[in-house]
Amino acid sequence: MVGQFITLEGIDGAGKSTHAEFIAQRLRSRGRTVVQTREPGGTVIGEKIRSLVLSEAMDVHAETLLVFAARSQHLADVVRPALASGSTVLCDRFTDATFAYQCGGRGVSEHYVETLARLSHGDLSPDLTLLFDADASTAHARVVARSATDRFEREDLCFFERVRARYLEQARREPARFCVLDAGRPIEDVQAAIARALDERIG
Repeated sequence: MVGQFITLEGIDGAGKSTHAEFIAQRLRSRGRTVVQTREPGGTVIGEKIRSLVLSEAMDVHAETLLVFAARSQHLADVVRPALASGSTVLCDRFTDATFAYQCGGRGVSEHYVETLARLSHGDLSPDLTLLFDADASTAHARVVARSATDRFEREDLCFFERVRARYLEQARREPARFCVLDAGRPIEDVQAAIARALDERIG
Protein backbone atom coordinates (compact mmCIF):
# COMPACT_ATOMS: atom_id res chain seq x y z
CA MET A 1 0.00 0.00 0.00
CA VAL A 2 1.35 3.43 -0.94
CA GLY A 3 0.56 6.32 1.38
CA GLN A 4 -0.55 9.81 0.47
CA PHE A 5 1.59 12.92 0.29
CA ILE A 6 0.06 16.22 1.46
CA THR A 7 1.99 19.48 1.41
CA LEU A 8 1.33 22.84 3.02
CA GLU A 9 2.43 25.96 1.17
CA GLY A 10 2.15 29.73 1.48
CA ILE A 11 4.17 32.88 2.02
CA ASP A 12 5.68 33.58 5.42
CA GLY A 13 3.00 34.98 7.69
CA ALA A 14 0.10 33.22 5.93
CA GLY A 15 -0.45 31.04 8.99
CA LYS A 16 -0.04 27.58 7.48
CA SER A 17 1.93 26.28 10.48
CA THR A 18 -0.98 27.26 12.74
CA HIS A 19 -3.18 24.69 10.99
CA ALA A 20 -0.70 21.81 10.63
CA GLU A 21 -1.68 20.10 13.88
CA PHE A 22 -5.39 20.43 13.08
CA ILE A 23 -4.79 18.68 9.75
CA ALA A 24 -2.73 15.92 11.35
CA GLN A 25 -5.35 15.29 14.03
CA ARG A 26 -8.16 15.17 11.49
CA LEU A 27 -6.28 12.64 9.40
CA ARG A 28 -5.46 10.53 12.46
CA SER A 29 -9.13 10.58 13.45
CA ARG A 30 -9.78 8.81 10.16
CA GLY A 31 -7.40 6.03 11.18
CA ARG A 32 -4.39 7.22 9.22
CA THR A 33 -0.80 7.05 10.38
CA VAL A 34 0.56 10.55 9.87
CA VAL A 35 4.20 11.57 9.53
CA GLN A 36 4.63 15.32 10.06
CA THR A 37 7.76 16.88 8.65
CA ARG A 38 9.11 20.04 7.03
CA GLU A 39 11.44 21.46 4.41
CA PRO A 40 14.13 22.40 4.38
CA GLY A 41 14.77 20.07 7.27
CA GLY A 42 13.14 16.87 8.44
CA THR A 43 16.46 15.06 8.94
CA VAL A 44 19.64 15.74 10.90
CA ILE A 45 21.44 16.84 7.73
CA GLY A 46 18.41 18.73 6.49
CA GLU A 47 18.08 20.73 9.69
CA LYS A 48 21.74 21.74 9.50
CA ILE A 49 21.21 22.90 5.92
CA ARG A 50 18.04 24.73 6.99
CA SER A 51 19.95 26.65 9.63
CA LEU A 52 22.54 27.66 7.04
CA VAL A 53 20.01 28.68 4.38
CA LEU A 54 17.93 30.74 6.80
CA SER A 55 20.85 32.58 8.35
CA GLU A 56 23.68 33.08 5.85
CA ALA A 57 23.62 35.37 2.80
CA MET A 58 24.62 33.41 -0.32
CA ASP A 59 24.41 33.20 -4.08
CA VAL A 60 20.88 32.37 -5.23
CA HIS A 61 22.00 29.26 -7.07
CA ALA A 62 23.94 28.03 -4.04
CA GLU A 63 20.78 28.61 -1.99
CA THR A 64 18.71 26.60 -4.46
CA LEU A 65 21.21 23.74 -4.55
CA LEU A 66 21.26 23.57 -0.75
CA VAL A 67 17.47 23.41 -0.64
CA PHE A 68 17.53 20.45 -3.01
CA ALA A 69 20.36 18.79 -1.09
CA ALA A 70 18.21 18.90 2.04
CA ARG A 71 15.22 17.67 -0.01
CA SER A 72 17.11 14.69 -1.41
CA GLN A 73 18.12 13.55 2.08
CA HIS A 74 14.59 14.15 3.35
CA LEU A 75 13.08 12.05 0.57
CA ALA A 76 15.53 9.22 1.18
CA ASP A 77 15.24 9.15 4.97
CA VAL A 78 11.65 10.21 5.65
CA VAL A 79 9.22 10.77 2.79
CA ARG A 80 9.73 7.74 0.57
CA PRO A 81 9.95 5.21 3.44
CA ALA A 82 6.80 6.66 5.05
CA LEU A 83 4.84 6.54 1.79
CA ALA A 84 6.05 3.00 1.12
CA SER A 85 4.73 1.91 4.52
CA GLY A 86 1.29 3.36 3.77
CA SER A 87 1.59 6.42 5.99
CA THR A 88 0.26 9.84 5.12
CA VAL A 89 3.09 12.35 4.90
CA LEU A 90 2.16 15.90 5.93
CA CYS A 91 4.99 18.18 4.85
CA ASP A 92 5.39 21.88 5.56
CA ARG A 93 6.73 23.04 2.15
CA PHE A 94 8.08 21.04 -0.77
CA THR A 95 9.25 21.86 -4.30
CA ASP A 96 6.42 24.34 -4.88
CA ALA A 97 8.17 26.51 -2.28
CA THR A 98 11.35 26.45 -4.34
CA PHE A 99 9.50 27.61 -7.44
CA ALA A 100 7.81 30.33 -5.39
CA TYR A 101 10.77 31.58 -3.34
CA GLN A 102 13.76 30.92 -5.55
CA CYS A 103 12.11 31.42 -8.99
CA GLY A 104 9.41 33.92 -8.06
CA GLY A 105 11.23 35.70 -5.27
CA ARG A 106 14.88 35.45 -6.30
CA GLY A 107 14.57 35.22 -10.08
CA VAL A 108 16.20 31.81 -10.49
CA SER A 109 15.43 30.17 -13.84
CA GLU A 110 12.40 27.89 -13.83
CA HIS A 111 14.29 25.45 -16.04
CA TYR A 112 17.07 25.29 -13.42
CA VAL A 113 14.63 24.32 -10.67
CA GLU A 114 12.72 21.91 -12.94
CA THR A 115 15.97 20.11 -13.70
CA LEU A 116 16.89 19.79 -10.02
CA ALA A 117 13.36 18.63 -9.18
CA ARG A 118 13.48 15.94 -11.85
CA LEU A 119 16.87 14.73 -10.61
CA SER A 120 15.93 14.72 -6.91
CA HIS A 121 12.41 13.28 -6.95
CA GLY A 122 11.49 12.31 -10.50
CA ASP A 123 7.74 11.95 -10.89
CA LEU A 124 6.97 12.06 -7.15
CA SER A 125 4.45 14.82 -6.58
CA PRO A 126 2.09 15.65 -3.70
CA ASP A 127 -1.40 14.15 -3.89
CA LEU A 128 -2.78 17.36 -2.39
CA THR A 129 -1.25 20.78 -1.81
CA LEU A 130 -3.03 23.16 0.55
CA LEU A 131 -2.01 26.69 -0.37
CA PHE A 132 -2.63 29.16 2.44
CA ASP A 133 -3.09 32.39 0.55
CA ALA A 134 -2.90 35.75 2.30
CA ASP A 135 -2.54 39.33 1.17
CA ALA A 136 1.19 39.99 1.03
CA SER A 137 1.02 43.20 3.07
CA THR A 138 -0.95 41.49 5.85
CA ALA A 139 1.39 38.51 5.96
CA HIS A 140 4.45 40.76 5.84
CA ALA A 141 3.12 42.81 8.78
CA ARG A 142 2.70 39.61 10.82
CA VAL A 143 6.27 38.59 10.05
CA VAL A 144 7.74 41.99 10.89
CA ALA A 145 5.96 41.88 14.27
CA ARG A 146 7.81 38.70 15.28
CA SER A 147 10.57 39.04 17.85
CA ALA A 148 13.02 37.00 15.76
CA THR A 149 13.11 36.65 12.00
CA ASP A 150 15.23 34.72 9.50
CA ARG A 151 16.74 36.21 6.35
CA PHE A 152 13.72 35.28 4.20
CA GLU A 153 11.33 36.87 6.66
CA ARG A 154 13.42 40.04 6.57
CA GLU A 155 12.82 40.48 2.83
CA ASP A 156 10.75 43.47 1.73
CA LEU A 157 7.09 43.53 0.73
CA CYS A 158 7.86 43.31 -2.99
CA PHE A 159 9.61 39.99 -2.42
CA PHE A 160 6.54 38.57 -0.67
CA GLU A 161 4.30 39.85 -3.47
CA ARG A 162 6.42 38.05 -6.07
CA VAL A 163 6.40 34.84 -4.05
CA ARG A 164 2.63 34.99 -3.59
CA ALA A 165 2.07 35.66 -7.29
CA ARG A 166 4.17 32.63 -8.21
CA TYR A 167 2.27 30.41 -5.77
CA LEU A 168 -1.05 31.48 -7.28
CA GLU A 169 0.31 30.86 -10.78
CA GLN A 170 1.29 27.33 -9.77
CA ALA A 171 -2.20 26.75 -8.38
CA ARG A 172 -3.71 27.88 -11.69
CA ARG A 173 -1.43 25.49 -13.55
CA GLU A 174 -2.39 22.48 -11.41
CA PRO A 175 -5.94 22.97 -10.10
CA ALA A 176 -6.45 19.25 -9.53
CA ARG A 177 -3.61 19.16 -7.00
CA PHE A 178 -3.90 22.57 -5.35
CA CYS A 179 -6.56 23.75 -2.97
CA VAL A 180 -6.25 27.50 -2.37
CA LEU A 181 -7.44 28.58 1.08
CA ASP A 182 -8.20 32.16 2.09
CA ALA A 183 -5.83 32.43 5.04
CA GLY A 184 -7.13 35.89 5.89
CA ARG A 185 -10.40 34.50 7.21
CA PRO A 186 -10.98 33.55 10.89
CA ILE A 187 -9.24 30.35 12.00
CA GLU A 188 -12.49 28.40 12.34
CA ASP A 189 -13.47 29.30 8.76
CA VAL A 190 -10.06 28.27 7.43
CA GLN A 191 -10.24 24.97 9.30
CA ALA A 192 -13.73 24.29 7.96
CA ALA A 193 -12.36 24.81 4.45
CA ILE A 194 -9.45 22.49 5.23
CA ALA A 195 -11.85 19.80 6.45
CA ARG A 196 -13.88 20.05 3.23
CA ALA A 197 -10.73 19.83 1.13
CA LEU A 198 -9.50 16.74 2.94
CA ASP A 199 -12.91 15.06 2.64
CA GLU A 200 -13.20 15.85 -1.07
CA ARG A 201 -9.61 15.30 -2.18
CA ILE A 202 -8.31 12.64 0.21
CA GLY A 203 -11.45 10.88 1.47
